[in-house]
Amino acid sequence: GVRSLERQINAVLRKIAKEIALTGKKKKYRVTKSLVKKFLGAPLYMPEKELQDEVGVVTGLAWTEVGGEILKIEATKMPGKGQLILTGSLGDVMKESAMTALSYVKSKAEEYKINPKLFQKYDVHVHVPAGAIPKDGPSAGISIATAICSLFTELPVRADVAMTGEITLRGKVLPVGGLKEKILAAKRAGIKDVILPKDNKDEVMEDLPPFARKDINLIFVDHVDEVFKIAIRDFEKRIKQKKKSKKK
Repeated sequence: GVRSLERQINAVLRKIAKEIALTGKKKKYRVTKSLVKKFLGAPLYMPEKELQDEVGVVTGLAWTEVGGEILKIEATKMPGKGQLILTGSLGDVMKESAMTALSYVKSKAEEYKINPKLFQKYDVHVHVPAGAIPKDGPSAGISIATAICSLFTELPVRADVAMTGEITLRGKVLPVGGLKEKILAAKRAGIKDVILPKDNKDEVMEDLPPFARKDINLIFVDHVDEVFKIAIRDFEKRIKQKKKSKKK
């Protein structure tokens, strides 16, 4: 990665030198985004980012050996017998996260105004694209839970929110690792709000450089219900309506 970066920098400098030699004009060059695009062409890779809110589609964050990455998690349902289908080359830890997430949403069906019979009438398919790349680790729990909750409430997930954190059967959000890299990945993708485990707050505020905190809102939570209220459009309104109807 560093060697490739060095080659790209050298390519820009060579093109600047060539332009000076051809024009014969000596002037200072400021290396900007537009100048890099002029000399190197269109980017070879653009961070994956959703352009609009969608039901069952969540932006997760993953740590890799070469840094943080955006991780799309998709959920859909189809007529069936309540089975959970997992695809996308997921490891055992992520499979357990998905099962835990589905069980939690089921346990809260009445509170979330979901008909419990739907879980028996439909199969749930959770997919993480780029299936050729193995994926595992205890950090996708809240992302999968949000996708499933969005799916059954039929409320869209905000496209400008990314998240990372593990979930327990009681809805507790557990701390995870690689947060510096994950936050930088969200920043590169233009994400506005990043949801993180509350138990990681001290670590993040101590290790994250000031430039990385600029123009990004870090939200620390300790329960997945807080995640749903932030990431799922009109979720809090839905819950409040349910409570009001009970009072009546």
